[in-house]
Amino acid sequence: MSQDDLEIDLDAIQRRMDGAMHALRTEFGSLRTGRASASILEPIHVDAYGQQTPLNQLGTINVPEPRMVVINVWDKGMISKVERAIRDSGIGINPVVDGPIIRLPIPELNEERRKELSKVAAHYAEQARVAIRNVRRDGMDQIKKAKSAGMAEDDQKMWSDEVQALTDKAIAAVDKALEEKQKEIMQV
Repeated sequence: MSQDDLEIDLDAIQRRMDGAMHALRTEFGSLRTGRASASILEPIHVDAYGQQTPLNQLGTINVPEPRMVVINVWDKGMISKVERAIRDSGIGINPVVDGPIIRLPIPELNEERRKELSKVAAHYAEQARVAIRNVRRDGMDQIKKAKSAGMAEDDQKMWSDEVQALTDKAIAAVDKALEEKQKEIMQV
């Protein structure tokens, strides 16, 4: 094997760790805090035109006030289906139909619900940590294979340290994101 074959692709490892972080941010975005956000509607799909269509493809979603999300449905015949999809989604918000506009007043969160959301956020963060550790394990497996193919002991140590540094950095980013999200959730 040539020396080039013994290189470990740190960029691929970094990309996979970044992917786990991106997934975490997406999960955090779907958590309903006390503030209105269009991202809470992202997972909602509406049975429109014979298929499940993302809500954001059926109308304009705006956040005119801190506790209000407004959906301007383009096809007036879809208003009742959009309303039903929101009610059935389990996000805990009751839509108010006002002509072609659907208003979603975001209720104040009580302390119990805040703690529950904080636990959900911690669960999402743990899933991200596990994903990052899995990427680390894959990287370490690559290093072990390269060692058996003739990688020098010093190179193995250097690559292991690099992978561990990437892992530590990614885990720290997850912890920081979790701390910020929990602070946002618990804010009254």
